[in-house]
Amino acid sequence: MFKGVGIFDFSNHFTSNEDCKDYLSDVKWSSGYNCRRCGHTKYCGTKRYGERRCTKCRSVESPTAHTLFHKVKFPLLKAFHIIFYLSTSSKGMSTYEMARKLGMSQPVVWRFKRKVMLGMKSSGNYPIDGSVAVDETTIGGKVKEKRGRSQTTKKQVVIAIQKHSRGGISRAYAQVIQNAGTKQLMPFIERHIDINADIVTDGWRGYTPIAQGSKYRLRQIKSAKGKNFPLLHRFIMGLKSWLRGIHHRVKYLQTYLDEYTYRFNRHLFKDILFHNLVKRLVAHSPRHIHNLNFAT
Repeated sequence: MFKGVGIFDFSNHFTSNEDCKDYLSDVKWSSGYNCRRCGHTKYCGTKRYGERRCTKCRSVESPTAHTLFHKVKFPLLKAFHIIFYLSTSSKGMSTYEMARKLGMSQPVVWRFKRKVMLGMKSSGNYPIDGSVAVDETTIGGKVKEKRGRSQTTKKQVVIAIQKHSRGGISRAYAQVIQNAGTKQLMPFIERHIDINADIVTDGWRGYTPIAQGSKYRLRQIKSAKGKNFPLLHRFIMGLKSWLRGIHHRVKYLQTYLDEYTYRFNRHLFKDILFHNLVKRLVAHSPRHIHNLNFAT
């Protein structure tokens, strides 16, 4: 397992496409080899790096098959560099900057980054608990003569943070919603917040049915223009600054929210982020670039 955030350590560890294939092979079959065709567990190598051949049915499988690395059209070494930049840089990196560093075209980098973003999507298996704050915000360009949650040209986003016992934020989740009604807010809460959490939010009426008639302990207080939610609004401002400062334009906002929260929730484990993300891409089923179906 590669551990580290330094580019020199990374470059020394991965010097060729063959190094990358061997690494993917170790990750893919870390729990043991099992032939997809016949289920046999014994294998031998082939002349190609990282491949494994079943000793029973002779079926051959490459380390990139059945993963998000399937049919990548450029060198794996460059794909590994893209993952390294996205996982270890404190604020990530724009596809324009990565393209410049790697000598690639920006559209090619952007298409592969979309696959990496799939690996950054929350599994929903680790809901936040303890003291939790929830609020919505809007992200997008300014609209004249329109205010509040009724704006139509901006994207509405609901955000939840888990407050650390010693101050600060432990974890956070964010999701694009069509509107700030209860039918949009409730699924987000059910997916990302533990049933035993103590939730506080503002007085918006979309939360009232949840506070009064659900299994969640949700309390509503006045926002006081954000003064009663300082940590949450600090997180929101940081997210918006990141979107404005790093990315030239944002299409499919949810994937960028997934990227931001993926790194934020693992900021104490930066040295293993690259390995974790490679594992996620290997475990994910393959997707053709035209069938990624990012809806928001």
